[in-house]
Amino acid sequence: MSSKPLGRAVAILISVLAVCAALGAGHLVAAVVEPNASPYLAVGNTAIDLTPEPIKAFAIRTFGEADKMVLLLGMSVVIAGLAVFGGLVSQRSAWPGLVLFAVFGGLGIAATIARPDLGASAIAAPAVSAAAGTAVFARLHVVARRSGEGTADGRRRFLIAGGAVAAGSALAGIGGMLAGARDGVEASRSAVTIKPPPPIPAGADFAKLGTPSFRTPNRDFYRVDTALRVPRLRSEDWRLRVHGMVGRELTLTFDDLLRRRRVARTITMTCVSNEVGGPYVSTAHFVGVPIRDVLLEAGVQAGAEQVFSTSVDGYTAGTPVDVLLAPERYALLAYGMNGEPLPAEHGFPVRMVTPGLYGYVSATKWLTDLELTTFGRETYWERRGWAERAPIKTQSRIDRPRGFARIPAGRTTVAGTAWAQTIGIDRVEVRVDGGAWQPARLSTEVNLDTWRMWYADLDLAPGGHRIECRATDRNGYTQTPERVPTVPDGATGWHSVFCTAR
Repeated sequence: MSSKPLGRAVAILISVLAVCAALGAGHLVAAVVEPNASPYLAVGNTAIDLTPEPIKAFAIRTFGEADKMVLLLGMSVVIAGLAVFGGLVSQRSAWPGLVLFAVFGGLGIAATIARPDLGASAIAAPAVSAAAGTAVFARLHVVARRSGEGTADGRRRFLIAGGAVAAGSALAGIGGMLAGARDGVEASRSAVTIKPPPPIPAGADFAKLGTPSFRTPNRDFYRVDTALRVPRLRSEDWRLRVHGMVGRELTLTFDDLLRRRRVARTITMTCVSNEVGGPYVSTAHFVGVPIRDVLLEAGVQAGAEQVFSTSVDGYTAGTPVDVLLAPERYALLAYGMNGEPLPAEHGFPVRMVTPGLYGYVSATKWLTDLELTTFGRETYWERRGWAERAPIKTQSRIDRPRGFARIPAGRTTVAGTAWAQTIGIDRVEVRVDGGAWQPARLSTEVNLDTWRMWYADLDLAPGGHRIECRATDRNGYTQTPERVPTVPDGATGWHSVFCTAR
C-alpha cells in the first residue's frame, strides 16, 4: 500500500462522508429508541442548556422564533468545518481523524447522558453514530489509498464505496424522519373533540386600523421555549403525576381530564423575553381543567409554596401555589386552543396556562409532572438568573405606524395594543414629540385576562415625528418611562416609533 498522502479533496470527501454516515445512523437509531437522542439534537439541546443567559437573550431578541433554526444552521457550519479539518489532518494517516471521531462520539454520548428527558437506552443512538462514523472513515481511507496506486479498479472501488456511503446515509436519515413522522400524534389529536370558540365580541379589536386581530390564530401564536425538537406525545400515553406536599398522590390520564369539569377561557399570554414593543404576546381561547380542582383533590399541605412543573423534555417551572388556588385566576390544564386540540408545538396533549404570570413561571408545555414544594427548589430559568415570581407588567405597544414609516401629513390614525392581565386596562394615552398626552379610544373589554386594542387620531405636520404611548391599569398604575431589560422579571418603558409625515 502506498504511503503517499491523499489529495486534499479526497481526504475532505472521506471525512464529510463519514460525518454523514454518523449523523444518519444516529438519527435512524434515535427514531427507534428516543427521537431526542439523535446526536445532532442531543448536542444542540445540551448547548441550549449550557449557553450563558445573555447569549440566549440576544438570540431571542435578534432571531425571534427562528433562534433554534439559527442554532441548527450554526451547528451544521461547525460540523462541516470540523469535517474539513478532520480530513486535512488525516491526509497521511487515518489516525488523527479517528481520534476526532472518538472524541466527538464521546461528546455525543455525554450530551445524551446529560439530558434529563432521556433514559439509558438513548445512549444507543450516539454510540451507533460514533461507531458508524469511525468505521466508514477507516474503511474509506483504506479504499482511497488503494485507489491512489493509480489503478482504474482502485478508483472505481473508491467511487462505489463513497457512493454507497452517501446513499446509505441519506436512506438512514430519511428513514429516521419517516419513523418519527409515524408517531401517531396527529391521529391522537384528531380523536380529541373541542367545541368551537364563541364569536369575538363586536369592537374587541381595531384590526382594520392596524392592530392584531383580537384572537391570535394558532399558526401565528408566539412560541418561545427551550425545545430544539418539538416533543411529540400521544394523548393515550400521557400521564400527569401530582405529588410532593400533598395529602394523596394523584396520577391522571388524558381520559381522566376529559371526564372532569372543563372551563373555557380567553387568555392573553406574554413571554418575559418580550422587549418593550415586542411581538411575544398573543391571545387564544383555551379549554381545560382548572388546576385548582386538581390541587384541592390532592390536598395541598401547609408550607407548600410553589407547584414545580416538569415537561416531558425535562424543562421545569415554578408557579406560586396561592395563584393556582385562586378561583378567579382560571389557571388551566389546557388541552384545547381556539377550537382545536393543542397543536404539538404549543404543548399537546396538555399544557399549563396561568393568566397574569409570564410564561416561564406558569405555562409549562408537554406537561407530565406537578410537584408541590417550596421556593427553595430552583427551576430551569431561575438557575439562569430570572426571578422567582414574575407577574406580567402593564404594557402598551404601537402597531401602526411601524417604525420609520412614511405616512401622509395631516390627520392620521395611530393604533396599538395594551395589556395588564388579571387587572385590566383603564386607559391608553399617546403623545407626539414630547407634547401633551392625548387619550386613545379603547376596544371592547372581553375580560380582565385579555389585551385591549386602542387607536387615536393625530394631526401630524410634515417632517419627522416621535410617537409614544403609555397605559394605565385598573389599579391606577401608569407605565413608567424607565427602560429596563427583560431580565430578571420583564421589561418596562414607553414604546415609541419614529415616522416621517409628508
